[in-house]
Amino acid sequence: MHLVPKYYFLTNGVGRNKENLASFEAALRDAGISQYNLVTVSSIIPPKCAKITREQGIQMLKPGAIVFLVLARNSTNEDHRLIAASIGLAIPSNPDEVGYLSEHHSFGETDEFAGEYSEDLAASMLATTVGIPFDINAAWNEKEQVFKASGRIIRTMNVTQSAVGDKGVWTSVVAAAVFIMDTNSTVQP
Repeated sequence: MHLVPKYYFLTNGVGRNKENLASFEAALRDAGISQYNLVTVSSIIPPKCAKITREQGIQMLKPGAIVFLVLARNSTNEDHRLIAASIGLAIPSNPDEVGYLSEHHSFGETDEFAGEYSEDLAASMLATTVGIPFDINAAWNEKEQVFKASGRIIRTMNVTQSAVGDKGVWTSVVAAAVFIMDTNSTVQP
């Protein structure tokens, strides 16, 4: 039996609590995915797996369901500590090829920086798979131009959550690409 997702959606959230685990739970709640049994998987978007909205995806899931996802998470209990969690995506132009996801967890990075970094990671992994030559030391905007000019990578994107730690509490951030295996619902991506 092969479990191949038909859809995926992106989500993110932040949570705060005096306990680290409870702050993580609050971040999952903010992301809309706390009521599922989450199983983390590696970073492949299956061929023809359609991106849908968070609202559509959550509507297709049942509380308590086992749900596969690529998850980035980070937490801190340091006052004024900037944390980020980001998922980068690289989508190939050929719908019969796999796409790539990357997870990035960082300290001291803004949403924009962490998001661009996670996109760079995902696009670089896809580029090496499909044989696009590039300079690994080049800046993201240079590599992005090479990747897109090749015609093999149609787009990149990210979902990122950052937050600044508060004194006396744990702060957690999550970003996720959530997979949906099968549904009888007819969704228009």
